[in-house]
Amino acid sequence: MKLLENKTAVITGAARGIGKAIALKYAQEGANVAFIDLNYDESAIETEKELQSFGTKCKAYAGNVTNSEAMNAIIEDVIANFGKIDILVNNAGITRDKLLMRMSEEDWDIVLNVNLKSAFIMTKAVQSYMIKQRNGVILNMSSVVGISGNAGQANYSSSKAGLIGFTKSIAKELGSRNVRCNAIAPGFIETVMTKQLPEEVITDYLKKIPLRKSGQAEDVANLATFLASDMANYITGQAISVCGGLQI
Repeated sequence: MKLLENKTAVITGAARGIGKAIALKYAQEGANVAFIDLNYDESAIETEKELQSFGTKCKAYAGNVTNSEAMNAIIEDVIANFGKIDILVNNAGITRDKLLMRMSEEDWDIVLNVNLKSAFIMTKAVQSYMIKQRNGVILNMSSVVGISGNAGQANYSSSKAGLIGFTKSIAKELGSRNVRCNAIAPGFIETVMTKQLPEEVITDYLKKIPLRKSGQAEDVANLATFLASDMANYITGQAISVCGGLQI
């Protein structure tokens, strides 16, 4: 039997990158997948087609994850079309990297809103369904910089650190209803975003990683699959790094 057979997952920011890798892995393991991205563009359409190839039910939604009214409507539509929600992955995220002296208030607000407030909105939207069925898994995509901080990323680091505190709080609030909540803290993962970094920055990162290599989106997806499965039914309130030892 597949690890996520007959489960229904909602994933934000899944048209590309780590979110897409998680969506594909979930579908491969038997889950029905509803994913949300800002636009129903070429990437979202391609991801939707790839998910359909696994023979499970899937649907792409377009919407701003910082808009609670829009997200509540999407969650209601997921319930109507899929019948339930077993897994929520709060993966949507952006960066606006600058040193604090150059960071605008807008740079701060948009990163905190997309990365942290969206997790609040989505979790609030699904919790009543999970509480009612007395079962559910919530995964929040944090980062190693949310644990260690990073120069030039005060906004991003703060949002990711906030997700860890949010994770622990929700784990305590919903644990008695058999709803688990964990955070995943990726390190240097190869994505479109990291490939655009200067070569000297990439080289410097690799020197700091004990495994001397960058991670792949599939490495994060593998952990997300385990944590969403019944194999992890006694794990909650944790922030687990996928970083090749970078956090050490």
